[in-house]
Amino acid sequence: MPHIWLKHAVPRTKVNTMSNSHLIVLGGLPATGKSTVSSELLRQHAGIAYVRVDSIEQALRDSDEMGDSGVQGSGYLAAYAVVRDLLRSIQVVLVECVNPIASTRHAWRNVARSTGARLLEVELFCSDALEHRARAESRSVDIPGLKVPNWEQIQTREYVPWTTADLSLDTATMQPSEAATAILTALLS
Repeated sequence: MPHIWLKHAVPRTKVNTMSNSHLIVLGGLPATGKSTVSSELLRQHAGIAYVRVDSIEQALRDSDEMGDSGVQGSGYLAAYAVVRDLLRSIQVVLVECVNPIASTRHAWRNVARSTGARLLEVELFCSDALEHRARAESRSVDIPGLKVPNWEQIQTREYVPWTTADLSLDTATMQPSEAATAILTALLS
């Protein structure tokens, strides 16, 4: 049986009754299946706008304008602005990112609140460490130039437990199509 935790049945954001937009923030450590589940969500539900923080961050790196300090939080700041604009004109926006700490999670809540969008926070995790490692070591990259973290970097990455996620999905126990269906079901409930 798939491992799903639904933590909050109602959105925590103050929703503007004039808006019917939805923001799905899909996060989790690298190699937990975020891109795969995102692809399945896009396949199952036409019309979702998709914003991938890895793509934004790689574009910033490619610009050679980030200096010695690198991208830092610039990718997330750009994504917040893009998503805020999209939510004003598109019904459902999906954001794929690691979303590792309280400040990034709080910022996504502010984006939803400022646009009157309903927020669905989804964390993907892989409870099987061997499977997670195998994914990390065998995955292919579809963003030109992107260097994905190795297993050791994933294990030592800063990632604060996401206790406020509305939905926590274990990708070791469910197929990407099942995860996408669970997300869409939660979105529509």
